Amino acid sequence: MSLAAPGPETRVYRPAELNREVRLHIEAGFPRLWLSGEISNLARPPSGHLYFTLKDQRAQIRCALFKGNAMGMGFRPENGMQVLVRGRLSLYEPRGDYQLIADGMLETGAGALAQAFEALKKKLETEGLFDEAHKRPLPRWPERISVVTSPSGAAVRDILQTLERRWPRARVRIYPSQVQGEAAPAELIRALRAADRQGFGQVILLARGGGSLEDLWAFNDEGLARAIHECATPVVSGVGHETDFTIADFVADHRAPTPTAAAVAATPDGPELLVQLGRSESRLTRAIEQTVQRQTQRLDHADGRLRQQHPERRLDELSRRQTELSRRNELALKRRLETRQRQLQGLESRLLARHPRRQLEQLDLQVSTLRTRLVRAATQSLERREQQVAAVARSLNNVSPLAVLERGYAVIRDPEGQAMTERNRFIKGKKINILMDEFELDAEVVTAPRDASLE
Repeated sequence: MSLAAPGPETRVYRPAELNREVRLHIEAGFPRLWLSGEISNLARPPSGHLYFTLKDQRAQIRCALFKGNAMGMGFRPENGMQVLVRGRLSLYEPRGDYQLIADGMLETGAGALAQAFEALKKKLETEGLFDEAHKRPLPRWPERISVVTSPSGAAVRDILQTLERRWPRARVRIYPSQVQGEAAPAELIRALRAADRQGFGQVILLARGGGSLEDLWAFNDEGLARAIHECATPVVSGVGHETDFTIADFVADHRAPTPTAAAVAATPDGPELLVQLGRSESRLTRAIEQTVQRQTQRLDHADGRLRQQHPERRLDELSRRQTELSRRNELALKRRLETRQRQLQGLESRLLARHPRRQLEQLDLQVSTLRTRLVRAATQSLERREQQVAAVARSLNNVSPLAVLERGYAVIRDPEGQAMTERNRFIKGKKINILMDEFELDAEVVTAPRDASLE
């Protein structure tokens, strides 16, 4: 059978092209994985990289562990050693060698998971993922809470019961995920990122119940740790029992020892707040009552002082004084008239005693003239007195605050009852009281006072 040459529509690969495409397919088709086996053909070149073969009884695969990752190991790899290697599959294009690019290695057997835990913890701590500066504060009064956990586990029941008891006003949304097994890390990352991206919860609870180190291993995944670190929403971890620690606990904004404790850490104690609110309300009521009593006493005292200084009281005093002055003036005029009458009677007696008619006529004329002058003087004196009294009354009336109010003027007072006459006391928004002739009203300063000279 003869072989025909490929046509123009057929692609013909060169070795480099094929190796490149195979490498891309391998790297895209396999995520990061763990590989267990025995070290052989170990090489340590001066570059610090490690090249070795990992084999079992039926197959082998070439591996490369570069210097940056090799320096973080807690042991020295040797040929024949059983190890657990983590990395990604790739292809070395120049030779077409299928290989594993490792980023970490652990001894297998007892303590392997513990070694992996410590190695990852040291790596992330060095990168700063555990720094307190990255920890975000939890909301004080959360109204919406997201929970990333298994929807069928005991943890979700404990969380919901605790939230209902402590803070029932919060709405809760469950983001379901496996919390154990090989698929758990990827599902936890997916659920956590969905909760953060959707922005429903003001805080995210990442939780599962207790178990062995293997059971909790999904929460020691590096990808999950970085997803927690990248969350914009505060994350509270509540994984396992009080003595269990995971990488997620160190990266989270707050670590709680159990799922129930995570619900407690994320919410205020509602019943206790109600008790405190009742106490505060009682203290506030007592304080208000005491304040009202003190202000009432001040008001009574101010009212008494106002009554003593009221314009009406002053006017009554001025009116009584005017009445007294009028009475004294009338009494003085009466006494003066009586004196003049007595003088007149004496003159008449002397006139009668001298009897000569001419003298009598002259005296009679004098008497008549004196009487006229006397009456005129008395009348003028009385008029002057009355004018003085009227002037005093007008002066008193002019200085009377009530008379000023009757002319349309007003007295502006502050809330304490003091008259406001200074310009700088009129502040926008200040409460004032306006006293008119027959009424008063409360008002508020709307605009600052203008300069009267500009109008």
